[in-house]
Amino acid sequence: MGKLSVGYVSAVKKTIYDNKRIFIRFIVSLMVSIILIVCACSLTASAAENPGDTTSGSQTVVDDSSVIKDLIGVDGSQPLEVILLVTILSLAPSLLVMMTSFGRIIICFSFLRTAMQTQSTPPNMVLTGLALFLTIFIMFPVFVEINEVAYEPYSKGEITTEEAIVKAGEPLKEFMLKQTSNDDMQFFLELSGKEIDGEITIENYKDELGFEVVIPAFILSELKRAFQMGFLIFIPFLVIDLVVSSTLMAMGMMMLPPAMISLPFKIMLFVLVDGWQLMVGTLVVSYNL
Repeated sequence: MGKLSVGYVSAVKKTIYDNKRIFIRFIVSLMVSIILIVCACSLTASAAENPGDTTSGSQTVVDDSSVIKDLIGVDGSQPLEVILLVTILSLAPSLLVMMTSFGRIIICFSFLRTAMQTQSTPPNMVLTGLALFLTIFIMFPVFVEINEVAYEPYSKGEITTEEAIVKAGEPLKEFMLKQTSNDDMQFFLELSGKEIDGEITIENYKDELGFEVVIPAFILSELKRAFQMGFLIFIPFLVIDLVVSSTLMAMGMMMLPPAMISLPFKIMLFVLVDGWQLMVGTLVVSYNL
């Protein structure tokens, strides 16, 4: 039992050491969230204890919660709503990444780097930045429509916060539905127990389904298309590996690593066919806009 516990402890320590960056990021984000929640609760408590402010001999009542509610639609006097707001803001980047074209693009770039066997070249920062700007390029018409139908009317006071959120979600939902296959949508419809009467069209999905069904179906379709494109990316580089391996084996050079010889040929092929332009063009054209 003692040896088992020692082995378990050593395994846990090894896991923490191997994933120390993930643990550090998790701890930092958790501490930041706790600090924000404590600050919000303390501000709420102080506002409740001192509801008024005296200026120039006259008492003026300042309602901080109404100001926050007008700005972001959240009542600052309710700690639960503040906690929910902080939670939503912490998850917002992940939701935006999964609800746009970023996922498919970054996965295809990862497949390309793996197929070429260039290790960490291009680095993750370069691939992430390129994927981000390609996402902005692809999603720009959607962002323009959201600005026209939701943000501008809301900034002019023509619609409420709830109406602006609903109107902003419609172009994004339509974009996701255009990229979602019928099989994936039908799969999640069956899982959720929902049925659509009549023909399966984007109009029916848009009117009758919410984001709780559209988002997972869209993510599944994006993963499926990304892996299909990754298979096509691997084929030409796999052919080069086979040719180089067969040549080395015929020459009796079995101790020489084939990857060392095939890497320059892969880079040369990728440069000759203008691989980056071909890759980016294929990714942009693959979206139904």
